Amino acid sequence: MNTLLTPAEVAAAFRVDPKTVTRWAKAGKLTSIRTLGGHRRYLEAEIVAKLSEHEGLEAPRHWLARERTHTRA
Repeated sequence: MNTLLTPAEVAAAFRVDPKTVTRWAKAGKLTSIRTLGGHRRYLEAEIVAKLSEHEGLEAPRHWLARERTHTRA
């Protein structure tokens, strides 16, 4: 199952503002998926891979290890 992350979750992972994440998606640096409501979502697997590409940038274990209280279809 592919877990989708919100721009705020991705921003927390990279320690940037959510608007920066949106700019990265528009520039093609991140792949985003649009919901039916037009909101951007990001594949967790891609975000983890991008984080691991950068030396010295640790994976944000606080959101990777958390339990999700809802399921996404």
